[in-house]
Amino acid sequence: MQTVDLKELKMDGAFFSPLLNKNNYKQEEINVMQNTVSKLIETSTTSKKPGMLLGHIQSGKTRSFLGSMGLGFDNGFDMVIILTKNSNALVKQTFERVESEFAECIEGDHLAVYDIMKMPIKLRKFELKKKLVVVLKKEKKNMQRLENLLFEMYPDLAVRKILFIDDEADFASVAYENNKNIIDLKVIAGQIDQIRARLDDAAYLQVTATPYSLYLQPDDMTVHEHKAFQPKRPAFTELVPVHDKYVGGEMYFERSKEDKHMASCLYHEIQEEELEILRKSDKRKVKVNHLLTGERYEGIRSALIHFIVGSKIRNIQQQKEGERPGKYAFIMHTITTKAAHQWQEEVMLRMEEQLRKAMEKEDPIFDQLIRTAYQDFARSKRKDTYFPAFDEVLSNVRDALIEEELLIEIVNSEQDVDNLLDKSGELKLRTPLNFFIGGQILDRGITIKNLIGFYYGRNPQKFQQDTVLQHSRMYGARPLADIAVTRFYTTRRIYDVMEQMHEFDTELRRAFESGANSGEVTFIQKDTDNTILPCNPNKILLSSVHMLKPGKRMLPSGFQTIAKSYLEREMKKIDKHVETMKQTAKAVHPKDDRCFLVKKEKVQALLAMIYQTYSFKEGYEWDLETYGAVINYLSEETDTNRKGLVWIVLRQNRNMARIRKSTGKFEDAPDTKQDELKIARNLARIVPSLILTRQNGVEEQGWRGGAFYWPVLVMPEETKTTVFAGKGIKER
Repeated sequence: MQTVDLKELKMDGAFFSPLLNKNNYKQEEINVMQNTVSKLIETSTTSKKPGMLLGHIQSGKTRSFLGSMGLGFDNGFDMVIILTKNSNALVKQTFERVESEFAECIEGDHLAVYDIMKMPIKLRKFELKKKLVVVLKKEKKNMQRLENLLFEMYPDLAVRKILFIDDEADFASVAYENNKNIIDLKVIAGQIDQIRARLDDAAYLQVTATPYSLYLQPDDMTVHEHKAFQPKRPAFTELVPVHDKYVGGEMYFERSKEDKHMASCLYHEIQEEELEILRKSDKRKVKVNHLLTGERYEGIRSALIHFIVGSKIRNIQQQKEGERPGKYAFIMHTITTKAAHQWQEEVMLRMEEQLRKAMEKEDPIFDQLIRTAYQDFARSKRKDTYFPAFDEVLSNVRDALIEEELLIEIVNSEQDVDNLLDKSGELKLRTPLNFFIGGQILDRGITIKNLIGFYYGRNPQKFQQDTVLQHSRMYGARPLADIAVTRFYTTRRIYDVMEQMHEFDTELRRAFESGANSGEVTFIQKDTDNTILPCNPNKILLSSVHMLKPGKRMLPSGFQTIAKSYLEREMKKIDKHVETMKQTAKAVHPKDDRCFLVKKEKVQALLAMIYQTYSFKEGYEWDLETYGAVINYLSEETDTNRKGLVWIVLRQNRNMARIRKSTGKFEDAPDTKQDELKIARNLARIVPSLILTRQNGVEEQGWRGGAFYWPVLVMPEETKTTVFAGKGIKER
């Protein structure tokens, strides 16, 4: 193919110049566009070995690929074929975005944009001379339409320079045949390859927020001796710059652990029972006249009230700044069936009705509900932003209910897409308060402005990981003032799964960007006999994956101790075992005899004894088998004389509370950073460390009055980026 140096790219052409003037691209964005177009010209790309534009979820990927399109048109490309996910709404959103961005070029008759389902029957030569953009869903019949368009109706197009852009490309493009250990592309990808093979000059660019395609497309399933898979890399990868207003998993799963950070208030736990109530109509279980008081509806009630109160706080703040009050959105996304959506709509409408009646009757419950939400937002208020008084917020909430500003709407019909989207192709906000009960459309990357509430209940056991992340509609460009009134509702089990996925995404991206492990990622699983085996990369489809990385901690959390009388009996055995380990240690720290090196088998036996002293609530279980298997793997991954050993860092007489007073959440940091954790990380060079804190477990701290051990596993400094297929470990 033609080779173009970056310096030779035409930067002032009829297509890119208007985009540059309109969008005020930063230099780092322009650099990505230049690199992308240059490499598409000089590098051979196919659906099997594509160019890759990698960004975060809702972080400006479309902005980057549209800029690349414009630059590509100015530098030799004649036609762009944009492949979207299988959603009419996403096709419309993409089509509207392209038309808006290239309006000047379209008006000047330099460009024509078509939805393949709505193309004119006969294009004239005048029209075919223009640059062309065709948008289509990735489905079999549309690919057949595209093939007919290129080779039957307008064969002259097949000799022009064409760019395929696979938007929202993800792991769904790859399928595994487990019986043959061969990776086959799915039908649509195969159709793309067939079309491309008949074209004279075509390039292929994938646009994605999930880096798994970088790692999970090996040429074959050959396993290296060191258990790592060498992935088939894209032809090239360009990273979309993250803008300064982007809010993603870091805010929801990392900053949220900082007690005084406003993100610590984002997550509100809901119960599994509540999700079951909302998944199927059952008026015997749901007392519709008690929606404002019943404990079984606490989560969804809190979600609705918080959404109304948070929106009104923002409107007051905007008016204070002389700005127009914004319209806000909330998503309820628990299940895809229309019957469930209708039931959820009925529940929410009844709840709104009862809230209005309580207000009209001046029932104390109304003031109480609004005040509870207000006080919660006061915890996350920003010091540099005006925070209104309660009476002002209460008055605005009353007005909102009287004027019917709240719209509760089901969003699950592809046929109604024209009514759902605004002129820019984004989900339409009809009123100041838009409560969307979501279906399949919300799976497909539709942009939703001013989203400050998210009630999520899809079953993560049935997801592909990239699909879960695409469900995370709360990611994207968000003003911090909006984050201060944003709340995220889900069960603890789902939250933990999403947190694992965030870390998984982050670590894969870090390994790719930094070239860690020579570009390899290790995939392992625990066999039934507790041995560690390499596993196929399609284990990534499971929610039970854990990232192993240097210095990471793993520990149980959310548990309670067993009854004091039984606990004291078990602790006598455990204390004796700990003392025996210490006396028979393979090595002892020269400056601290509370740190000693022991065989992994003794550690695993100890953990089994500790496990018997715990009781668990749903969503906080400790998978001891996986925990032990991780220790086994980490202690064996060395050829030194420390193979099969684990450092113990022992501390006694601790008084950690079960629940943090500042947040009301379960404690998950029983180790002190400047003492045992610092020492454990220094010791964990080639084998892991296990911190053992002997807690007094007093009743005043939320325990049952008996001492117990709380283990914290610290991974070695030399740990390679590893995907471990297991489940049930609390990771911090």
